[in-house]
Amino acid sequence: MKKILVANRGEIAIRVMRSAREMGIKTVAVFSEADRNALHVRYADEAVFIGPPPSSQSYLNIDKIISAALDTGADAIHPGYGFLSENAIFSDKVRESNIVFIGPSGDSMRMMGSKIDAKITAEKLGVPLVPGTARAIEDVSEAKKVAKDIGFPILIKASAGGGGKGMRIVNSEAEFEEQMKLAVSEARSSFSDGSVFIERYVASPRHIEIQILSDKHGNAVHLFERECSVQRRHQKVVEEAPSSVLTQKQRMEMGECAVKLAKACHYSGAGTVEFLLDENMNFYFLEMNTRLQVEHPVTEFITGLDLVKEQIKIARGEKLSFTQEELKITGHSLEIRVYAEDPLNNFLPDIGKLQTYQVPHGPGVRVDDAYAEGMEIPIYYDPMIAKLITYGANRSEAISRMIRAIEDYTISGVATTLEFCKMVMLHPAFVSGKFDTHFVKNFFDPETLKQEDDEEMKLASVLALISLMRNRNGATDPVVSNSDQLISNWRLKRRSIND
Repeated sequence: MKKILVANRGEIAIRVMRSAREMGIKTVAVFSEADRNALHVRYADEAVFIGPPPSSQSYLNIDKIISAALDTGADAIHPGYGFLSENAIFSDKVRESNIVFIGPSGDSMRMMGSKIDAKITAEKLGVPLVPGTARAIEDVSEAKKVAKDIGFPILIKASAGGGGKGMRIVNSEAEFEEQMKLAVSEARSSFSDGSVFIERYVASPRHIEIQILSDKHGNAVHLFERECSVQRRHQKVVEEAPSSVLTQKQRMEMGECAVKLAKACHYSGAGTVEFLLDENMNFYFLEMNTRLQVEHPVTEFITGLDLVKEQIKIARGEKLSFTQEELKITGHSLEIRVYAEDPLNNFLPDIGKLQTYQVPHGPGVRVDDAYAEGMEIPIYYDPMIAKLITYGANRSEAISRMIRAIEDYTISGVATTLEFCKMVMLHPAFVSGKFDTHFVKNFFDPETLKQEDDEEMKLASVLALISLMRNRNGATDPVVSNSDQLISNWRLKRRSIND
């Protein structure tokens, strides 16, 4: 394998290219018109233009991507995450073009990509499942009867999708029909598939996922767990490894279940098996993601492995170079997703130019990003600016290091989730490990954060005024010579949300 085309953009494209470069493998970037000057385009050895900004005409265009690989002589395609990474047809067509797909086969994706099929497989293997339907339902009256048998509250979930789309919590029989119709409608519009399934709603769940690696020779291992319970709109914002609540026995049981599922679908590559953990510490299979996860760096920190390199080795036909017994957890790692979103306005995406962009450095700090100062946040794609990852000898050190790194991270020009994430790090529920997927609903108060912003803006304005007066009198102060910059830094580098 001498050349890899990365069928993605942004930080994950650069992440894959870095590992490939360390392995002596050339890389090819693909880019849309919106990404003509993007950093992943500059970093690659070659770059191919594939279309207009909308992803349907560029990053989701299978034929253009495969043509780019053939034209540049790429031996393999790495899909990253998102876009075509879990598209079974793409996996099939890449292989049909005599190009190596760095990921599982289309058949494996089909088997685990449908939540219904995945649940059936899990049930056969004896993997614990939340009580609910084992097949897709679209008929409202039939679904209503099933819901009554399970008992309210129940959860309606789209079979084909994720990210919270096609998902509805139903607390009583009276509201069931309306919520069912809404879920089916949203599933059809989002995934062209209106099938849903119904399961008992776990009131206070934690979201735990198991990282697996499986080669083409029947070997499979798990790389322990990640805790992903701090979410907004059913999407993760903070992740960590290992979980602060699992016992070693539970860790091994969940890991064994994940490996069983990987072997059952003849999986090859990196994948993640997701579970819900209820308030009584019972775990239930949720779904399998047949790709690399956004939060994979925390697993890399605690295991010392490079998951992208492992993906490439597996795709080349190599056997896993380690056994389950040789793997161990060392230290603790946290990741926050730095989104261009406004936490004070229901986390709505924000766009604009990065007027200031300075990343943190130092021991145990990693930033996976694809932006530089002066670049624009495009409206066409996910608003994630970067992933900020920290590592420590224990959870306390990882948290302290994350707080410091957030304070050292300077971004102005767009609203970001940095201050929200700092609030999470400082919150007693998070520090104690006593939280679940309702963290945002239970503990986040936008008004409190806004009041802190307003108070600090007043102080920053006073300092800015002093700076201007000093400059007029001929004094110079390089730290506060730019009042706009001072205000941005003041807001982003505050010491504590509760000070």
